Amino acid sequence: MKNVVIYKTTSNFTKRYAEWISEELKADIVSHSQMKLDRMIGYDLIIYGGSLHAAGVSGVDLISKNLRNLSGKKLLVFTTGASPYSKRVEDEVRDRNFTPEEQKRLRFFYLRGGYDHIKLYLKNKLLMDLLRIRLLMKRKRTPEEVGMLAAFKHPLDAARKENLKDLLGYAKAIG
Repeated sequence: MKNVVIYKTTSNFTKRYAEWISEELKADIVSHSQMKLDRMIGYDLIIYGGSLHAAGVSGVDLISKNLRNLSGKKLLVFTTGASPYSKRVEDEVRDRNFTPEEQKRLRFFYLRGGYDHIKLYLKNKLLMDLLRIRLLMKRKRTPEEVGMLAAFKHPLDAARKENLKDLLGYAKAIG
């Protein structure tokens, strides 16, 4: 079985997970910008990882727009975000990015990555600054929002190999 891990990253958390997955599954690893449909067709298992932006998985249209052409392929998608893992977060992100029909074709995983404001591109910094202002103006904040505000001052790195347990177990089971 020929496997590939494709990734698109902003602050390298997604890339780090992609590298760990690639090592564990002995899979090729390719950045989003280097992957095209004709190349993807040569793989049996395709794992796509993209960083999370406003509940959207960056670059995932590479998979969703090509689902029809990837019939017979095993598809896994993961995203990395700063929020702690919860089933609610995973379900919300999955449902915002994939239709019920698309969800039948792939398995989705949410992995906690991190947040480093300094590493963001200007556009993303501005968007995150707007979020920060909005959070500061709130009278009552959730624990996740308090954690996010703290991450603006102190970079957060929660990427751990053990976060991949379910994804790797699933990939090995279908392989």
